[in-house]
Amino acid sequence: MAKRDFYEILGVSKTATADEIKKAYRRLAMKHHPDRNTDDESAEARFKEAKEAYEILHDEEKRAAYDRFGHDGVQAGAAGAGGFGGAEGFADIFGDVFGDIFGGGRGRGAGPQVFRGADLGYELKLDLETAVAGDTVTIDVPTQVGCTGCDGSGARKGTTPTACTACQGTGQVRMQQGFFSIQQTCPACKGAGKTITDPCPDCHGRGRTRKTRTLSVKVPAGVDDGDRIRLSGEGEAGRNGGPPGDLYVEIRVKPHKLFEREGSDLSCEVPLSFVTATLGGEVELPTLDGHVSLKIPLGTQSGKVFRLRGKGVATVRDPRVGDLFARVVVETPVNLTNEQKELLGRFEESIRAGGDKHSPRAGGWLETVKRFFERISQ
Repeated sequence: MAKRDFYEILGVSKTATADEIKKAYRRLAMKHHPDRNTDDESAEARFKEAKEAYEILHDEEKRAAYDRFGHDGVQAGAAGAGGFGGAEGFADIFGDVFGDIFGGGRGRGAGPQVFRGADLGYELKLDLETAVAGDTVTIDVPTQVGCTGCDGSGARKGTTPTACTACQGTGQVRMQQGFFSIQQTCPACKGAGKTITDPCPDCHGRGRTRKTRTLSVKVPAGVDDGDRIRLSGEGEAGRNGGPPGDLYVEIRVKPHKLFEREGSDLSCEVPLSFVTATLGGEVELPTLDGHVSLKIPLGTQSGKVFRLRGKGVATVRDPRVGDLFARVVVETPVNLTNEQKELLGRFEESIRAGGDKHSPRAGGWLETVKRFFERISQ
């Protein structure tokens, strides 16, 4: 009988992360462990199947071999041959599960727990030109850093913390509940494994102080609103010697006076005089690279969009430069003199004398309105 696909057994995709694979296995192992299913003879087989799949897929080398060669690429059956007694009992297998639930951990070795520092977020506002061209900018980030007064120990300089008497310095305590043996974070020292009797006056025993740090951020060319830049290890300091977190810089592009951006394309509005729209001509059009000349045909209507290829921007994901879309808006003259008004009046008379050939849209619209009223009056 052909063996089932390991990914199918765990119910994860082939692109699943190590954490997703681990969570899927824990869920299945909890569900099918024989100690919890004494009346179900098939539970042991399903548990072994899940255990074998997990032990192959959580190992990078074995997983790579399995992805390439299938079951022939791994030692079939080796993972599921261990049975359920002794070191493979229910309590031992799930010690790390319950340790995570209650704040502790198993399989990490005896000793105080270390805690990774928190990740931080920072909103970086850029103008459009900087986002398109890229730059190196400096930012000030308030964060928790290791206390220099006690070198992060939390104890006053010249003193040292003492081992926690509740957990004997391990940072963890074990609780027995029936056949469960649960290891969890020591509530007395909160996993530190130590007690500070004379705290550092600078950090009050926390081992960390708040400080504003100045960092340089290299902004790649083409970033857009909502993009994030990860600065590894620039987050908050860890506790008990744990590693620092990361800093995520989120880009916010400020509105531009001329352009709107959508991906690699730019758009803008171009005001056009009544005369230029009627007789045609050329106008100077701004781009991020300088000015270009835009040719306006005779009789251009307001709202007409011109496309200038290659005058947009490139993005961090695509080096191809987009286009610039220029939408013309014909301006109505204002603040006219009496002479100008008189000239426009004579011009209007000459336009009307020509019928619909000068204003085809207006003529068509009037005819549509006329037919509409004729229908509703019937």
